[in-house]
Amino acid sequence: MPGATRAAAAGPAARGRRRGPLRGLAATAVATVLALTAGGCVTVHGELAVVPSASRAEAARALKDFTESYNASNAAYDPALNAGRVTGALGAINQAGLKARSVTQPGGNPRHKPLILSDAAFTIPKKAGWPRWFLADATADQGSGPSTTSRWAVVFVRNGPQQLWEAAYLQVLARDELPKFRTDADGWAVPVAADAAEPAVAPRELSREYVSYLRTGRPEHFAAGPETSAWREKRRTTASRPGLSTQYVDQPLDSGDFAPLGLATEDGGALVFFATRYFDRQTAAAGFRPRTNAEVRALTTGQVKSTLTKEWVSSQVARVAPAGARQNQVTVLNRIQGVVAAKGS
Repeated sequence: MPGATRAAAAGPAARGRRRGPLRGLAATAVATVLALTAGGCVTVHGELAVVPSASRAEAARALKDFTESYNASNAAYDPALNAGRVTGALGAINQAGLKARSVTQPGGNPRHKPLILSDAAFTIPKKAGWPRWFLADATADQGSGPSTTSRWAVVFVRNGPQQLWEAAYLQVLARDELPKFRTDADGWAVPVAADAAEPAVAPRELSREYVSYLRTGRPEHFAAGPETSAWREKRRTTASRPGLSTQYVDQPLDSGDFAPLGLATEDGGALVFFATRYFDRQTAAAGFRPRTNAEVRALTTGQVKSTLTKEWVSSQVARVAPAGARQNQVTVLNRIQGVVAAKGS
């Protein structure tokens, strides 16, 4: 996916990881739902009725549109081709990446290979009101490792009956990292409310707490791993280099289409997708200048003389333990990030 890094896609200032390049984006329109409440009142569009967020056929169509939208936009490096199909963290990362590549490679992607997603599974929560959303996970034919060992997990969101399905989160997970979700007798999943008490940490707290953890190491309930302790250590060791210093400022990103989305797991915990924003400011000593690559330069305003400030959007997926867990309450399974803007001075 143009613009994304970590989990690992090629994009502005990309840094690799074991999972291979990400790609993608999608959408579809959905029919109006009419439902009867228990009291016999008619609820138009299901705003009050507890109904599946989508039919399984709708979900399959959304994934198909996801693939088509990705292939068109990535082949042409044209953000307009999928601007209405993505939103939230994924939309910010993808659109910025395509914008950058449209400048650095205006003729499109000469090495484009169409993405194929197969063996799809859909986890569709049953809920009232908007937004509606669901999780699709599938095997991709692109990546650095065997496709049979990982799954592309895409969260689709729809904010009203007249809107298209838009992809808000995308992650790549090993098959054994996908948990077993709690479902009802009909196979519909259980959403986790933003303020839910069942998981050890409520979804609405994750963005803020992750920001605090990256800055201070607290709260300590984040499990050690590549996206937590190792990420903090890498920042520490690269903060000061000969002729260049780097400062980080992290911010929560948790409202609107950047809101966290969680699914209940069989063990009483949750799988939660959430977002953050951060800035890294590089300041060069006299006689030096921060280095940039072509894609970052395409997103940069101002002239890079002694400083370069990059704005990143970071998207995470975490396994949250059930309430009562004493340690490793939050395990961040994967993260993608991308530069969305930069400023030189």
